[in-house]
Amino acid sequence: MKALKLFWREDCPRCPAAKQLGDNLKRDGIKVEDYDMDTVDGLAEGAFHSVMAVPTMLLVDAENDRELAEWRGNIPNVDEVRQCYQDIML
Repeated sequence: MKALKLFWREDCPRCPAAKQLGDNLKRDGIKVEDYDMDTVDGLAEGAFHSVMAVPTMLLVDAENDRELAEWRGNIPNVDEVRQCYQDIML
């Protein structure tokens, strides 16, 4: 199973667009996990994945948390994420 991990902060000016992208991907049936970097859980998960900038999106293998694709500090195009997700699923 693959999942997209989305790391964000409330005061980040680009994060609302990243969160909207996450919502769109959820509607496509992609599992999206949201992590608020202003919480203990978000910080812990972010530290595990060496998240240094928000927004960050990581496509991971949910079984072993191995990163398969990453977008750090920017917002990818929705089609780029969908294509990457589909390519990895093959």
